[in-house]
Amino acid sequence: MATESTEAAHGAAEAAGHAAAAGAPGMPQLDFSTFPNQIFWLALTLIAIYLVLSRVALPRIGAVLAERKGTITNDLAAAEELKLKAEEAEQAYQKALSDARAEAQRIVAETRAGIQKELDAATAKANAEIAARAAESEKRIAEIRASAMESVAAVARDTAGAIVGALGAQADASAIEAAVAARLKG
Repeated sequence: MATESTEAAHGAAEAAGHAAAAGAPGMPQLDFSTFPNQIFWLALTLIAIYLVLSRVALPRIGAVLAERKGTITNDLAAAEELKLKAEEAEQAYQKALSDARAEAQRIVAETRAGIQKELDAATAKANAEIAARAAESEKRIAEIRASAMESVAAVARDTAGAIVGALGAQADASAIEAAVAARLKG
């Protein structure tokens, strides 16, 4: 009997569960009886979101975008201005550099001309000194040669007189002089 009553209770509970499931509409979103209410709240929510976005959020976003666009435009204009200034500065630098190179070339040319002038003057002075020393040396050489010739002539006369005297003959001084002079002439 206890088994029967347990089975009966179990069967009754199962029947009650099926009855409840059959009477319940299921998910509330799919219950056609609540559609008008859901559509009303959907429309009200969308209108509220539209009003919040159009009155609050979108103007702020638009202001931020406008501010960014203005900043970007100003930055681009400033960059273009700085680019022009940089190009002008580069042109000025190139001009100054070319002027400096030209000035350096002029200074080099002037210095080279001055050094060449000094070198020419020093060379002319050295040539004049060399010419004067050469003339003086030639004069000394001529004096030494003349003195040597006189000495050779004197030695030749004395030697000729000594040789003739050693041979046992008497030599005339004018004959010895003539013989030595003829021999020296060549």
